[in-house]
Amino acid sequence: MNMLTIRNIALKLKEAGRLSCSPLCVYGSEIVPKKAVSINKINSCIANAIFSLSLNDNIESLFIGAGALEGCCPGGRAWFGYDSFLPQLKYFLSTGNKDFRGGACEFLLASPDIAERKLKAAKKIKPIGKFTVIQKAALFEENDIDVKLILCFGNSEQVRNLCSLAYFRPEENLSISIPWGPSCASFVTYPAGLDKRLKDNRIIVGPTDPTGNYWFPQNYLSIGIPFEIAKRMTEDLNASFISKRPKIAYPDKRLSYNN
Repeated sequence: MNMLTIRNIALKLKEAGRLSCSPLCVYGSEIVPKKAVSINKINSCIANAIFSLSLNDNIESLFIGAGALEGCCPGGRAWFGYDSFLPQLKYFLSTGNKDFRGGACEFLLASPDIAERKLKAAKKIKPIGKFTVIQKAALFEENDIDVKLILCFGNSEQVRNLCSLAYFRPEENLSISIPWGPSCASFVTYPAGLDKRLKDNRIIVGPTDPTGNYWFPQNYLSIGIPFEIAKRMTEDLNASFISKRPKIAYPDKRLSYNN
């Protein structure tokens, strides 16, 4: 196979998964790329902005980092390694405290103690650069940049097929996980290796955070694929079920279940 470019890898994954959303690549940079838009100009929710990028034909890339944090969700800034978690966040994630935001809370975790342990472990998060850049992979022209992952969005069947393709020729200890955390952690923090507790050869499917359900399509999932795994997956395409048995991956006829 000819040398695969970052752009070609993403386009092959899009074709393999029959994805309608644009795959995104994530990398660290010491400068703001040309045409990149600050995430805080799109949405205060970092994850929402990232998903919007995959749908929006008018935006090429987004960035977050030094001087571009104001207006972004404080939790998201911390999950990208650019800030610390608020000490009171443990109450908001769990059962609340009347002295913080009037007792408002999300009931995502059973107690403040559990939330505190989760957030304490997440303090090992390190940013991948002065700026984190999320860019449409199809528009990527350079190949000497250290891209950390390819992020894709699709329905459950599409994501299942991409997971199966990853297991076609698995590296030792390859794992596919659905970890706890906000949507931005599922999209970038975990699969990009910002959280040093996780292995590098781990694909992340998500998100598990229900607070994003109002903007993330109910039949969709994200799949964050570390770049070297994404490259291997595209190299295996022609030998795998995706090419050899496409009607198994995407059936023309399906059983109908009548309740």
